[in-house]
Amino acid sequence: MNNIYLITKREFLTQVKKKSFILLTLLAPLMIIGFGAVIGLMFKANESHNVIEVVDNSGLFKGQLKSDDQLEYVFVPVADEQSKLKHLKGNETLDGILILPQISSQNFDDIEKNTRLVVNTKIGLDTKQQIISDISNVIKKEKIKQLGIAESQLNNLDKNFELKTINVSEDNKEDSDLAFGVKTALSMGLMYVTFMFIIIYGVRVMRSVLEEKNNRVVEIIISSVKPFELMMGKILGVTMVALTQFIVWITMSVIGALVLNTGFSSIQKNIPNGNEEISEKFDLAQIATQVSHSLLDLNFPLIIFVFIVFFLLGYIFYSSIYAAIGSAVDNETETQQFTLFAILPLTLGMYGSFSLMNNPDGPLGFWLSIIPFTSPVAMIARIPYGVPAWEIALSIFLLLVTTVFMIFLAGKIYRVGILMYGNKATLKELWKWIRS
Repeated sequence: MNNIYLITKREFLTQVKKKSFILLTLLAPLMIIGFGAVIGLMFKANESHNVIEVVDNSGLFKGQLKSDDQLEYVFVPVADEQSKLKHLKGNETLDGILILPQISSQNFDDIEKNTRLVVNTKIGLDTKQQIISDISNVIKKEKIKQLGIAESQLNNLDKNFELKTINVSEDNKEDSDLAFGVKTALSMGLMYVTFMFIIIYGVRVMRSVLEEKNNRVVEIIISSVKPFELMMGKILGVTMVALTQFIVWITMSVIGALVLNTGFSSIQKNIPNGNEEISEKFDLAQIATQVSHSLLDLNFPLIIFVFIVFFLLGYIFYSSIYAAIGSAVDNETETQQFTLFAILPLTLGMYGSFSLMNNPDGPLGFWLSIIPFTSPVAMIARIPYGVPAWEIALSIFLLLVTTVFMIFLAGKIYRVGILMYGNKATLKELWKWIRS
């Protein structure tokens, strides 16, 4: 045990003393936020403003097709239809002409069948769908009016309402749409971080083992320690590195949520009543306040506990596989035939967890969070929604037992493979090492 501790300490200190580790740990949250902002700006930059001239032969749509930031309707006289079509090509200020046919006897079939959009440039699918939606809404309103329904009654029909959800299993806590959105975002974020870090740090263990094997340094090391102690020391050392980063990030996240919750709340109280211009400027601050409230309402101690436990066990489980792979091959090219066995179960758990947004307590979510190969990502994806204690306990027990068994198998492979050179390992060969 003392040798495992010394190797773990060496691996840990070697990583955390690097300037790159310190900078990445402190700047990673800001980099993620910045990356998300860049993605948002990219979508914003790719938005287009289309100008569509409308020839309304029916006289029905003028005043009812409303322009917005992405789509501008300009009504032109019916008599100018041919002239407009003739000069459309090459017109840089106009994107297309929408021709709405004449209707007879309030029969809207002609509009639905003969409406044309003539364009001089490629318009996006979203723009086309918006035009279809705008025309359909006008036709829908006119059809309803034919039934004798007044405008006020029509507006009342389209009135939305918010369904308040009260969960009796969570002390009658109200679960709003925003709170559910926050849970979903947290679920996907934690799941993706776990998935990526298990793979990233698992590969780091594999490369470290492979490098020491190729440099023959391992022959000197195992003269003082047992191969199993060396393997466990490497795994636990890198585990502590990852855990240190998570603790820093969790602390920064909680502090950030508290700052948003208190800071924006005090600003919101000082906004003068009735000053709509100032209130609009603080809409983003209000949303941030509501998000922070929703975050702080979650059972953070349980979420952090489950996250750390499942990440640690999942990481040790898969790092054992990666360490065994690194010891069994002579170069990184040969690792590709074995790493698939580690990546596939995790990928299955991650993509399967996307369905949890619709039904966190469904049979798929249950089994993915119980089976040890997928539970490190699936249980973390479920925990923000709330999971019964017995399911958490059962999943931890099964994952712990499977992890211990995987360490035993990996140790068998590592013990033989770490000193094997020039012998291309096969599944049959690995099976012999396990049985030896």
